[in-house]
Amino acid sequence: MSFSMLSPQQCKNYEMRLNHSGYFEDGVFVKLLDLIRKCVFHVLSFGPIPTHIAFIMDGNRRYAKKLNLVEGSGYKAGFFSLMSMLKYCYELGVRYVTIYAFSIDNFKRGHEETKFLMNLMQEKIEGLIREESIVNRFGMRVHFVGNLKLLNEPLRLAAERVMSATAKNSRMVLSICVAYSSSNEILHAVQESCEEKWDEIRLLDESGAGYGLIGIGGDVKDDSQRSIKLADLGRHMYMAVAPYPDILIRTSGETRLSNFLLWQSTNCYLYSPSVFWPEIGLRHLFWATLNYQRNYFYLEKKRKQS
Repeated sequence: MSFSMLSPQQCKNYEMRLNHSGYFEDGVFVKLLDLIRKCVFHVLSFGPIPTHIAFIMDGNRRYAKKLNLVEGSGYKAGFFSLMSMLKYCYELGVRYVTIYAFSIDNFKRGHEETKFLMNLMQEKIEGLIREESIVNRFGMRVHFVGNLKLLNEPLRLAAERVMSATAKNSRMVLSICVAYSSSNEILHAVQESCEEKWDEIRLLDESGAGYGLIGIGGDVKDDSQRSIKLADLGRHMYMAVAPYPDILIRTSGETRLSNFLLWQSTNCYLYSPSVFWPEIGLRHLFWATLNYQRNYFYLEKKRKQS
């Protein structure tokens, strides 16, 4: 069921009917939906299943405005959609899921909205390690990806607790991009790679095996030892915890990447359904996966060429 079909009061009732893990109470309707979902996933299983799906969860504020909901309700509705999407991805066999939760640019929003989002994230993050949470039910390992130094201390400590508590989980990996932007990620990778390469050269020079690479000038033949390769940058990316995404889904019909996974999304399938994030459903995941399967051999060819 989609939030778009409900009135504001029904949305409130809908929220109350959900338990902590995001499931409806048992009923005939739910069992019917489960059967339909299993049939859909069975059909998709005949084609290549994406290893990694990334989501830009766009349209939470516009959704709340459309339904005349109180400020912040869109984000809460979006959280329930996230829980459903994680469940669907798990059942489909997707190994990695990445979500764009909060960009560095989002800090430019009003103080009250930023504070609300920080508090909401902390509440939901702390809920991830509850015994009945979807993370524990599905054995998910959680990574928080981005410049975590920009987060306030309570939120940063909560993120660290979740990463520590889920470190041994191995059935699925959830990467939550918070205080993140691709430009910041690339800059971080360049800085880390330069520092690493400089340390390597210094150690070689001190041991006598560097042949004076640190000295002024140097020989052209030593360039390979001094240069930074693409693989070096890749290792130092925040998103080195997951393979490159196979599918990137951005809701609300927007076709911009908004500084998200620019390095990693060169050869992935992009899908932009017109619905707002709280309205996303199984049919959107189905069409994204089906179109990915249709373009699979072309995408794989491009990956091998890059």
